Amino acid sequence: MSEPIRILVVDDALDYAQMVVEFLRMSDALRDARLKTAGSYDEALRALHAERFDVAFFDYWLGARDGLSLLRDARQQGIETQVIVLTGRGAEEVAVEAMKAGAADYLSKTNISVESLERTVRHALALGAQERQRHQAEAALRASEERFRALVENSSDALFLIDAEGRVTYVAASSQRHLGWKPDEMLGQSVFDFLHPDDRELAGIRMTEALQRPGETVAAEVRFKHADGTWRIMEAVGVNRLKDPSVGAIIVNARDITERRKLEEQLRQAQKMEAVGQLAGGVAHDFNNLLTAILGYCNLMIDDIPKEDPLRQDLEEIKSAGERAAALTRQLLAFSRRQMLQPQVVDLNALVRQLEKLLRRLISEDVELVTALAPSLPAVKVDPASIEQVLVNLAVNARDAMPDGGRLTIETSTVELDSSYVGTHPSVVPGRYVMLTVSDTGQGMDAATRARIFEPFFTTKDQGKGSGLGLATVYGIIQQSGGSIWVYSEPGQGTSFKVYLPTTESTASTRASDRGGDSAKKGWETVLLVEDEDAVRALAREVLRRHGYVVLEARHGLDALRLAERHPDTIHLMVTDIVMPHMSGRDLADRLAEVRPKMKVLFMSGYTDHAAMHRHLTPGAAFLQKPFTPETFARKVRSMLDEQPDGVTTRRH
Repeated sequence: MSEPIRILVVDDALDYAQMVVEFLRMSDALRDARLKTAGSYDEALRALHAERFDVAFFDYWLGARDGLSLLRDARQQGIETQVIVLTGRGAEEVAVEAMKAGAADYLSKTNISVESLERTVRHALALGAQERQRHQAEAALRASEERFRALVENSSDALFLIDAEGRVTYVAASSQRHLGWKPDEMLGQSVFDFLHPDDRELAGIRMTEALQRPGETVAAEVRFKHADGTWRIMEAVGVNRLKDPSVGAIIVNARDITERRKLEEQLRQAQKMEAVGQLAGGVAHDFNNLLTAILGYCNLMIDDIPKEDPLRQDLEEIKSAGERAAALTRQLLAFSRRQMLQPQVVDLNALVRQLEKLLRRLISEDVELVTALAPSLPAVKVDPASIEQVLVNLAVNARDAMPDGGRLTIETSTVELDSSYVGTHPSVVPGRYVMLTVSDTGQGMDAATRARIFEPFFTTKDQGKGSGLGLATVYGIIQQSGGSIWVYSEPGQGTSFKVYLPTTESTASTRASDRGGDSAKKGWETVLLVEDEDAVRALAREVLRRHGYVVLEARHGLDALRLAERHPDTIHLMVTDIVMPHMSGRDLADRLAEVRPKMKVLFMSGYTDHAAMHRHLTPGAAFLQKPFTPETFARKVRSMLDEQPDGVTTRRH
């Protein structure tokens, strides 16, 4: 049920005001109206403030002041009641003044009747409803404009308008966050002045398309110059609204995708490196088996041929070439993260100090070596020999970048890599790291060279002066060690390699020598040899027999199980390849351990996929990397047989 109409009658002649009230009550349409009177100017204002009235009748004369003044004061004080002016003066003169003052209508006192009052009230109510609708529409429009302004000003994109010639006519405040320019620095300027010269032609083509196809979206990826002088990659979308009177411009929405492109490039590079690494690891595996046989038989022949024999020199050349090939496969395995690391808790500062003398010999005399090692550096768990290789490779790379001399600086420090750093380096895990920085003052690199610097066989050196595997090896070692490496360089500004290695809470240990006893020592024990590669098996058999061992030879795991079952005596050691047909070396060892628990096991492989090794080898398991020399193989076998259950190696005299 709707509320009754509220009407206020203001007249200093109270009898006349009461008469108006009576006439209003006589109207069928206004019978339920709530009517109130006020006898003075001040009383009327108090009444208008005290409650809301839909319509008010103001007498033109109110003592010292008039009804129009009351109307003006009411409007200034925010009172929106519709006012009808009552007057005894000339109707036309009062009508003009009343309408100027904001009255809804006027009525001459000489023409007051029930019908005239009812008509003017109805007109005033209709006018009030229109004004309320207009005010609501204006408020809604203001709210909409505020929302739109808030949306534009706080947009995550840069927003601006350009005319048909490409001049900037409007710039949203949000654009400054992305582009660095204040709006007044862009207004009136050609948008092409802010674009990279190589991108202007593309932008011009898209501009033409927008002009030819109003209302349709056109898109382009362009480089936009930031106020700080750098170039930002922007994904821009434009819509031609030149013929829209409310816009009259081409709307451009540009999103900064610089970081996204960097991350995509890093991901592509990582995927490429992984694919190349898989290929390199597979090639190295096959080469290791071949090289084991080549180097092994070469060493056996050298042992058998007198020093004065002319063939010995040829064999030495073959051996030298084989060793170079073996070194190459080791680098391939390092890059592909498939070498077998032996992590230890290491003090990186101590390792740098131990290596400092060697590094000084590696670099030329006109290169100054400076070390800046942070005190109280946390320990890291890495393979010391591999990290030494990283330092040597980086130092040699720095030396070659400074043909005219310079400074090589090696620094260590502790850093915390937080989520903001990880956001731009997706392969990194947040946490505490030891940072090893190797910097030079050399020639530096451009962006194209930096993008390929860790690729295997990529080199900027003259032909014959570099294999292109030095930095690829560094990359593989650091990745396999759970760390990351990043290069920072500009042409003519030198280069810095930053290596991040995760810290460990364990205490650093002293490196122990891995040299065993005399490889020429003869043996007598029984060795079960399991190898699926015929050439490698034949070589290992020959080495073992030359050193006095009894050899049981098997091509794979099933052969080995049959041999072990038939052999009545003790088998002191099993030497087995890890990856073989029918059964892995690990499974074979587990099966034989049930029936020959005292038999020792030496694993060997030429394909040392780190994850695979962890699946096949338990912590502390003995392992021999292919390719190996007869001397290394014999020494490892003797060391295994001499080792007591508590880990102590006995010496037989």
